[in-house]
Amino acid sequence: MDKQNAQMNAPHPGTNLPAGYPPPYPPAAFQGEINHSFSPRVGDYYSKAGHPGYLGPQAAYPGTQAGYSGPQPGYSVPPPGYSGAGPVGFPVQHQPVYNQPGGPAVVPWMPAPPVPPNCPPGLEYLSQIDQILIHQQIEILEVITSFETNNKYEIKNSLGQRIYFATEDTDCCTRNCLGASRPFTLRILDNMGQEVITLERPLRCVSCCCPCCLQEIEIQAPPGVPVGYVIQNWHPCLPKFTVQNERREDVLKITGPCLVCSCCADIDFEIKSLDEENVVGKISKQWTGLVREAFTDADNFGIQFPLDLDVKMKAVMLGACFLIDFMFFESSGNREQRASVW
Repeated sequence: MDKQNAQMNAPHPGTNLPAGYPPPYPPAAFQGEINHSFSPRVGDYYSKAGHPGYLGPQAAYPGTQAGYSGPQPGYSVPPPGYSGAGPVGFPVQHQPVYNQPGGPAVVPWMPAPPVPPNCPPGLEYLSQIDQILIHQQIEILEVITSFETNNKYEIKNSLGQRIYFATEDTDCCTRNCLGASRPFTLRILDNMGQEVITLERPLRCVSCCCPCCLQEIEIQAPPGVPVGYVIQNWHPCLPKFTVQNERREDVLKITGPCLVCSCCADIDFEIKSLDEENVVGKISKQWTGLVREAFTDADNFGIQFPLDLDVKMKAVMLGACFLIDFMFFESSGNREQRASVW
């Protein structure tokens, strides 16, 4: 008994505790039962100093940095709603984006695939897909007032992942005076808000009685570098187009139905070979419902093409789809919808 008391009263090695103070760690006989994977929380211990379970300040806790002096003078706090760098009005996103629990659903961006050889920057997303979905956004101001606003589109793959975001860049006077016949510049941006494709539609004739100045759209990727054109061909009954490469050489043909209108069904424009013998894809205007079709000009499109089609030609197919949208489906509501090649 006296020997045990002497051991208890002796100072413990490696500590500065006075004699008689219990050791802060369990005896060696019990150390094998400690769960070293357990990560203690602050609330798991009493905060009263001197209690056997009190851990005290952690040695590695840095606290406030010694050299930190608070916000720098003149530093302006970003205003509420600040979304970072990028063009005004463009949703700059960083991929991948996932839905936050309890928050609004966010459309994820398509992961960036490897860049194939001789691929213009930003078109690598088109190299591994054979189908594109284009969803035009509904503009509330346009629905209520019939005041034409700049069109905006989401471009997705077949899995619903966003590939690009497209927005029209046209002045107010041109939009509301010329309507669906207006010339426009359409800018297509990637997930970082950088413009990768530019579509330029000049002002042209809209009547099939004048075959000398028909519709045309130029596709640039990157902006300023033409990669293809879509030219309207004169025909008394059918909407016909020729797809050309950057050297204005004919590559494909596009043919639509005689009456470009339908109820409760899709409208298909077939993509054909140059001899028009083989159908290699299609551009479909998808039926979106009676209310949306009657009161808005927000349309949904689907584009199908061969998987091994050159990425530049896939970008040109995007331009063809937007040209078809403006020529035949842009007018709606209290404005008469175009239902033929006129």
